[in-house]
Amino acid sequence: MLQVPYPLVSERLVLRRFETRDIDDYFAYQQLPETARYLFGEPRSYQECLGRVQIYIDSTFQQEGDWASFAVERRDMAGLIGKISLKWGAGGKPETAESGPQRVGELGWSLAPKAQGAGFATEAARMVLNMAFAELGFRRLEARLDLRNSASAAICERLGMQLEGVHRDCSYQKGEWISDAVYAALRD
Repeated sequence: MLQVPYPLVSERLVLRRFETRDIDDYFAYQQLPETARYLFGEPRSYQECLGRVQIYIDSTFQQEGDWASFAVERRDMAGLIGKISLKWGAGGKPETAESGPQRVGELGWSLAPKAQGAGFATEAARMVLNMAFAELGFRRLEARLDLRNSASAAICERLGMQLEGVHRDCSYQKGEWISDAVYAALRD
């Protein structure tokens, strides 16, 4: 059975399982238009946030299609400042007698505006990327983001992810066509 090693701890951050106490902090930034700008959908209601946090609490990471979501918290200050998720994608190589599994997946993140610009997203993403490669048998991780999202593109580049391509006008959201940038990293 695959076990996500909650919590992940760095000098500045704790990445842990979501708890019901995170709902108010999660809603505080998920309701903001600037948070929703590059995410699917509109700013979230309190009810939507309740539902999402419950999904994060109840989720398992046992098969392709599952997500492991981490509540991002500063070590020196209580309270949720963001979320980072790891998706177990389809298309990896199964474990054999000769070698371990070679999974593929996706990273995604969102941070409260008050936590942006301090390197927390890069630090959290690096922790999850390293854990996925070293402990969970991932071979490839990608991040798909709105092409206009220069902040997330910079995070990908700081992580050593390569821009593999752009999917032009690949989805229609919020009254406009959106192009996605696809960044990826491979396990060494």
